[in-house]
Amino acid sequence: MTPSTVRVVFMGSPAFAVPSLRALVAGGYNVVAAVSQPDRPAGRGAKVHAPEVKVAAVELGIHVFQPETLKDTAVCERMAGFDADVFVVAAYGKILPRAVLAMPHRGCVNVHASLLPRWRGASPINAAILTGDSETGVSIMELESKMDAGPVIARNAIPIAPDDTAGTLERRLAELGARTLLEVLPGWCGREISAVAQDESFVTYCALLKKEDGHLKFTMTVEEAQRAVRGYNPWPGAYVRYRGERLAIWSAHVADWPSDASPGSLSIVEKCPAMSFAGGVLVLDEVQRAGSRRVPGQQFLNGERGELPLVAGLA
Repeated sequence: MTPSTVRVVFMGSPAFAVPSLRALVAGGYNVVAAVSQPDRPAGRGAKVHAPEVKVAAVELGIHVFQPETLKDTAVCERMAGFDADVFVVAAYGKILPRAVLAMPHRGCVNVHASLLPRWRGASPINAAILTGDSETGVSIMELESKMDAGPVIARNAIPIAPDDTAGTLERRLAELGARTLLEVLPGWCGREISAVAQDESFVTYCALLKKEDGHLKFTMTVEEAQRAVRGYNPWPGAYVRYRGERLAIWSAHVADWPSDASPGSLSIVEKCPAMSFAGGVLVLDEVQRAGSRRVPGQQFLNGERGELPLVAGLA
């Protein structure tokens, strides 16, 4: 099968999926439709926003379909009507029902942002940073009804940099996923490449993140707190309670000396606000008050006239 003869339905929603969609088009595949989540209200004022995949698909001249559910009979009939050879899925946002999985002639493949079987689930990029993994990557896998459990066609690894945030790592993985997809899709479509079952003894899971997950806790070590700042950037954002309000922490580093102060104690280190955790001190390099813009830690301290309360609010 040549790319131009392969009818593809692409299923994805956020920015992570866009490079894979663009790669398929650039690779000459016949993308007959892009299926994405419906437009949703988001941000201040609850303005309705289109998913990034929809925006890209419209730009590329691809038909867009945004069903609320994949379980409706009329939706399934429309999906089947695309007569696809393969469904390519990347961060679509919902688990595909068995009826949908069975529709394409060749099957369904998924671009997943981890080295499966490590980090099955909804937040693999965050999980890799939060737990201190030295590397992560992408897996191209065949979809099954059980979440992220299908056999793997290919994996591609990259190191996690010490200053990587979930946002910077996601962008790198999105591009890596697109490249890896194009490398293996021709052989897989032509049945020249076989998928390999995952080793269930190495499975780890990660849950869907909630807004409150970003609240730094007194049980954290200083290294865990610093990874939380990176792993929750850009969402849900790491934060503490400061003078009764939410103070977001967008960038921080571990100071070069230990501290025996109790967790949550505040101090001034390197002309920036700093907070004690078990095993050390976290210097807050960039912070943001609720309703204000992000500022460097030193500028924030200047606004406090060089004085901080003794303790911040840690859960």
